[in-house]
Amino acid sequence: MTIKGAKPEWLTFDCYGTLIQWDEGLLAAVEKILARHSGSGVDPGTLIEIYDKYEHELEQMPPHRSFRNVAGTGLRMAMEELGLAYEPSDIEILTSSIAAMPPFPEVVDALGELKRSGFKLCIISNTDDDIIEGNVAQMGGHIDRVISAQRAQAYKPSWEIFEYAHWAMSTTKNDIVHVCASPHLDLAAARDMGFRCIWINRGTGRKPLDDYTPDQEFQTLDRVPEYFRTIGWM
Repeated sequence: MTIKGAKPEWLTFDCYGTLIQWDEGLLAAVEKILARHSGSGVDPGTLIEIYDKYEHELEQMPPHRSFRNVAGTGLRMAMEELGLAYEPSDIEILTSSIAAMPPFPEVVDALGELKRSGFKLCIISNTDDDIIEGNVAQMGGHIDRVISAQRAQAYKPSWEIFEYAHWAMSTTKNDIVHVCASPHLDLAAARDMGFRCIWINRGTGRKPLDDYTPDQEFQTLDRVPEYFRTIGWM
């Protein structure tokens, strides 16, 4: 596989799972929520699986709602399905935990390499501004733009959030390369919209789409600048 086309001005990134340690942070948050239900016997992984299903369903249901609203409703529905009593403090545990999730170990240095090589860096994420700002603050000041679902009033994999991002960056899909870890959100959008895409496959078990192959696949973000050097982009 090789990336075709000219060197882009912008690199866009998914945030959670690509730059930020989402799975690890979500597990810790759910374990904290379940701690007040000692003896329930609910496995954290089961709650996460059901929550994830509801969250993605709610994101695609009109009208657009904030991520905090979607996450709170999805968490309540998942907990009720498992016979757990939901409290408003539970969503505060979840959203504050998301905002505090740190980058993967190699991310800040890799972003710095890309930034110093002249790329502009933008995050496109299914979240709210006040949540993601805690994560961006940990990225060494390398991020130039953040396009949230709150700003675009749309969630991935909808083309609307990407179209909004391209408009905000004053660019087109042909002038960016997108870097992501999520097959069912970002790779689906790349397939449908035709923008160039690098998949960061961190070995989480998330499978690529049957009908789409990304332009490149790496296990960690630091492989991206390494690859760009081999094709003359750095």
